[in-house]
Amino acid sequence: MFKDKILLITGGTGSFGNAVLKGVVNTDIKEIRIFSRDEKKQEDMRINFKNSKIKFIIGDIRDFKSINQATVGVDYIFHAAALKQVPSCEFYPMEAVRTNVLGAENVLEASFQNNVKRTIVLSTDKAVYPINAMGVSKAMMEKLMIAKSRLLDPEKQVFCATRYGNVMASRGSVIPLFVSQIKSGTPITVTDPNMTRFMMSLDDSVELVKFAFTNAKPGDIFVQKAPASTIYDIALALKEIFNADNDIQVMGTRHGEKLYETLLTREEMVKASDLDKFYSIPSDDRDLNYTKFFTEGEVRTSTAHDYNSHNTRRLNVAETKEMLLKLDFIQNELKSYKTK
Repeated sequence: MFKDKILLITGGTGSFGNAVLKGVVNTDIKEIRIFSRDEKKQEDMRINFKNSKIKFIIGDIRDFKSINQATVGVDYIFHAAALKQVPSCEFYPMEAVRTNVLGAENVLEASFQNNVKRTIVLSTDKAVYPINAMGVSKAMMEKLMIAKSRLLDPEKQVFCATRYGNVMASRGSVIPLFVSQIKSGTPITVTDPNMTRFMMSLDDSVELVKFAFTNAKPGDIFVQKAPASTIYDIALALKEIFNADNDIQVMGTRHGEKLYETLLTREEMVKASDLDKFYSIPSDDRDLNYTKFFTEGEVRTSTAHDYNSHNTRRLNVAETKEMLLKLDFIQNELKSYKTK
C-alpha cells in the first residue's frame, strides 16, 4: 500500500498519528512527515520511535504557505489536525472555524496544487445533526471536501473522509475520567444513565482510514459500524475491572452534549452502501440546477432511520468490560493501581 511512498499526517503528534506510525513505520514506506505545532510532542515521538523515515515539520494548517511547503512531493495525506474539545470550540467558535474549516481548506488546496494522490480528512459523529461549534465546523470541513472533490480527475486524485465517534480512552473522553475518579475514591459522575456512546478503539479508527484509502472515490465518506454501551454500563464495567466500590452520581446532561451519537443521517442511509463492517456514503453530485429540487425526490427517505448509538448493537456490562480490558490504557492503569 505504502511501498516507496511519502505520507503526511497533519496533527501527527496526536493519538491517531502515533497509532498510524506504529503500523507503517517498519514497512517499505519511504517517508512519513509529521506536521504539527507542538515541538515537545514531536521531540517525544522522535525519542520514542528513533526512525530516520520519520520527518518532523513544525507548522500550522492555518498558514497556507506552511502546509503547502510540507506537501511538496507527498503521495498521501491523513488530515487529523483539529480543535476537538467541545467546550473550547463553544467559547471560541472562530478558532474552530480557523482550524477546522479554513485549516482544512488549506490542506485540501495544498493537496490539489501538489497533485497528492489521496487525501483523507478525519471527521466526527458531531458533524451529524450538529448542536455545537465543534460539530458545525467539522460538518463544514466535510462539505469543503465534497465541493473540492468535484474539481478532481478521479484517475489522479481522491479526496474523501472518515467519520467516527469518540475513540475509547482518548484524551478528554469519559473513560479516563471514570478511571481517575475510581482511583481517587470520589463518586463516578454520570451525566445521563441512558446516554449511549459507540465503543470504538484507536485501532478501529486507523482501520477505517486504511479502508477508505483503498476503496474511496472522490467525495466519499466512510463510517465504521460499531457496538455501543450506555454511560452507566461503562461505569459499572470499570468498577468491576478495578474492583471498586465508588458511588455513581447522576449529574445531568452537559451543555452541547447529545443523548446519543449519530454517524449517518437518514438521508445518507438511503444512498449509503453497506460494506459489511463499513458504510460508504457517495459524494453528493447534485449541481446548481434548482428546478430539480421541485421535481425530484426520494420517497424512501421518509421511512429511513439514521444510524446511531441508540439503534446499533447494544453491549451489556460483561461485553463492555471485555472491550475495555483490551485497551492498553486500561491495562496500564490496572498495573499502576495494583502496585499502590
